[in-house]
Amino acid sequence: MINDLWYKNAIIYCLSVGSFMDANGDGVGDFPGLMRRLDYLQGLGVTAIWLMPFQPSPMRDDGYDITDYYGVDPRYGTLGDFVEFAHGCKQRGIRVLIDLVVNHTSDQHPWFQEARRDAQSPYRDWYVWAEQKPPKADLGVVFPGVQSSTWDHDDVAKAWYFHRFYDFQPDLNTANPHVQAEILKIMGFWLQLGVSGFRMDAVPFVIAKKGADQTDPVEQYDMLRLFREFLQWREGDAIILAEANVLPATDLDYFGNDGDRLHMMFNFQVNQTLFYALAAADVRPLVKALEATSGKPATAQWGNFLRNHDELDLGRLSKKQRKAVFDAFGPEPGMQLYGRGIRRRLAPMLQGCRARLELAYSLLMTLPGTPVIRYGDEIGMGDDLSLPERNAARTPMQWSSEPHGGFTKSDKPFLPVIDQAPFGFQHVNAAQQRRDPNSILNWTERVMRMRKEVPEIGWGRFEVLPSGTPQVLVRRYEWRNNTVMFVHNLAASPREIRLKVKRAAPGEQDLVNLLSDDHSYPDKTGEHHIRLETYGYRWYRVGGLDYLLKRTDV
Repeated sequence: MINDLWYKNAIIYCLSVGSFMDANGDGVGDFPGLMRRLDYLQGLGVTAIWLMPFQPSPMRDDGYDITDYYGVDPRYGTLGDFVEFAHGCKQRGIRVLIDLVVNHTSDQHPWFQEARRDAQSPYRDWYVWAEQKPPKADLGVVFPGVQSSTWDHDDVAKAWYFHRFYDFQPDLNTANPHVQAEILKIMGFWLQLGVSGFRMDAVPFVIAKKGADQTDPVEQYDMLRLFREFLQWREGDAIILAEANVLPATDLDYFGNDGDRLHMMFNFQVNQTLFYALAAADVRPLVKALEATSGKPATAQWGNFLRNHDELDLGRLSKKQRKAVFDAFGPEPGMQLYGRGIRRRLAPMLQGCRARLELAYSLLMTLPGTPVIRYGDEIGMGDDLSLPERNAARTPMQWSSEPHGGFTKSDKPFLPVIDQAPFGFQHVNAAQQRRDPNSILNWTERVMRMRKEVPEIGWGRFEVLPSGTPQVLVRRYEWRNNTVMFVHNLAASPREIRLKVKRAAPGEQDLVNLLSDDHSYPDKTGEHHIRLETYGYRWYRVGGLDYLLKRTDV
């Protein structure tokens, strides 16, 4: 049984060890450097850290091409450094999630090297082979324009091998029970070293049947129950946060009707329609996505995000909607990627507009589920479009106005730190913003603190209320007889809305603003008149100031 549903009201912070802080001056971030910044993350209000891959790797795909699942890449430190980091997080009440990349390995992994050398090796069946190139080998590529096929010929093995991603990432045959047992062993190893769960990469591909004869996707959902049961046996409150960009109709297949499969999934459907809403000032598709993904088991949770370490994937939008987002946030070809996404960070997408940044993060923090933010977004970091593919949004963290943004003492960081206005480290860095009470960093800290004080968002039922205009989104959450309400104006001009509150007792129809003194009181008819400035937002608790002071159950 799950002992503690901690993830229902968490705030998850995603970072790459190599991009965060370099302690030894070699130009690459490491665990000792990350240790130095744990107090910063604790002060920000983070409750869980999600680490991108840090295991040994040739680094041809930013660490997602792993050669050893049981180690730490020497560039980042040692296993001892990881354990010290995990202990430091535990002391500060911060949980640790790590990437679990088991759809494929690096072609340099010893398993694949032995599999290709010896057809009789037990590792041969750990991968997916064919004697002839399958007829549909050129279909289903993940990186159009970069990847041309999902099957490549290996001259040593004298056979074709399957790779859903790059050709240097052969897919594991996850239907093989020995591979499944190894995945459990990997999970158990890191649980023993102090992690609280895993962000599982590419889950639909992990559970799909693979082979030359597979023409239509067939998912093996029981594999998810196997992972869940193992976690709960080894560590009762450990979780899996799944990367699964699937349609709402299959959500319950991943969560399980009884909540017996995945604990959490990223809500890609809401993410994509949210960016359309920001681009077009039209919340109607977002409302449909929220309602379509509202049905889930009580123990399940959505992970909500704005930007992540990949491109902003817009593949679920209609052509018209996708064009609107491209036109607004990525109009130049160099800003786009794979014909479906935008490879920019949030701040430059919104042209550095403080009001729109606050609106976007207010929306994120109040979406039904758990917010996941990415390193650097709390200070409004930019991107470097001169870097290839996804690296544009993976530049080092900007800590100060010192050389290389205080990230490293080396003359050459692994990726150049952004140094051009308006998002250069001289203007955008954590040290300056910590001293400025009105900075986006301090604003983010205040909002994150308030988000943790409003558990109704993570636990409660939500309802979208009519606002009378497609530019304004109004949502109400109820949990344990408490009610909160959130109002967001996505328009580039002020809006006024009218609404009534479902509370019969006198004095319990007031709306207490949680972020300022701008409270709202009903008129004689019980109606509220709320005027929202351009890109304005309001967080309200329903029930009046006296009611707020009497609450003891949250």
